[in-house]
Amino acid sequence: MDHSGHGMTTDLPPFTLGRGLEFSADPFFLVGCLVALALYGWGVARLRSRGDGWPVSRTVFFVTGVLSVALVMCTKLNDYGMVMFSVHMVQHMVVSMLSPILLLLGAPVTLALRALPVAARGTKGPREWLLMLLHSRYMRVVTHPAFTIPLFIASLYGFYFTPVFDTLMGSKIGHIAMMVHFLAVGLVFFWPIMGVDPGPHRPGYVMRMLELFAGMPFHAFFGIALMMATQPMVKAYENPPASLGIDALADQNAAGGIAWAFSEIPSVLVLIALVYQWYHSEQRQAVRKDRAADRDGDKELAAYNAYLASLRTRGQ
Repeated sequence: MDHSGHGMTTDLPPFTLGRGLEFSADPFFLVGCLVALALYGWGVARLRSRGDGWPVSRTVFFVTGVLSVALVMCTKLNDYGMVMFSVHMVQHMVVSMLSPILLLLGAPVTLALRALPVAARGTKGPREWLLMLLHSRYMRVVTHPAFTIPLFIASLYGFYFTPVFDTLMGSKIGHIAMMVHFLAVGLVFFWPIMGVDPGPHRPGYVMRMLELFAGMPFHAFFGIALMMATQPMVKAYENPPASLGIDALADQNAAGGIAWAFSEIPSVLVLIALVYQWYHSEQRQAVRKDRAADRDGDKELAAYNAYLASLRTRGQ
C-alpha cells in the first residue's frame, strides 16, 4: 500500500523514538548534507593551510545545523512524517527554526568569502559572483522585514490551511520542495536578525528583536488553532494507517502543541545570540573609542610639550 504517490509502504509499526531515529536516508538531503559538510570543511582547511584562523565554535554550530537537518530527513522520522502530522511538525520546526539558526551561527558566507580565491583582474569567479549576489537588489528585498515576516507567516497558514500542502505531499518531489522551502524561509528570516554573515539589511539590535517577536505570535496562534480544532484540518493526515494505532485528531492536536511549544525555543536561542553579539559589539566600540582617546591624548601631550619648549626658547 502506497501513500501520497511516494511508493512508500504505510504499514509502519507504532511510532517510538528508537524506530524514528533509525537510518532511512532521503537521497536528496543525504547528498545535500554531505556536500555542505565537505564544502565547509574545505573552506576551513584552506584558511588553516595559509595560516589563518577560524573559530572552532562556528564550525561546531554549522556541523550541528547540518546534522539537525540529517536527523529529521535522513532517518525514519521522515517516513513517519509522511503519515503522522505530529512527526511531520517536528521535521518542519527543526528544519525551519532550529537548523537555520545553527547554520547561520556557523557564518558560511563569511567563510566562503575568505576561502575562495580572488579572480584575475577583468574576470569573475565564485567569490565575485557571491559578492554581487550579496549586494544585489534581489538580496535587499528578500532580507527586508517587509518581505521576511509575511513570508514566514504565509509558510504556515498558506501551506497548511489551503490545498497547497496536500498537493505537495502527493509526490516525492513536492515533499522535498516543501522541506527545502521551509529551510530557505528560516534562513532568510533569521539571517538579518542574528546572522553573523554580512548582509544588505542589518538593522540595530533593538529592531532585530522587534523583527523576531513580530513573527512569533503568529506561530503560536497557528499551533493553538491546530490544538483547538475539532476535526482534521489537513487531508493528507486525516486517515492514518491502522498499523500506527493513532487517532487523526489527537495526532493533529499533538502537532499543534509541538508548533506552539517550538516557537519559544528559537526565540530564546536568538535572544541569547543577539545579547551576546550586542555585548561584544559594545566592547569593540569601547576599545575603538579608547584607542582614539589615547591617540588624541598623545597629540594633546605632544602639543603641550611643544608649547612648553617654545616658552623655554622665548625665555632664553
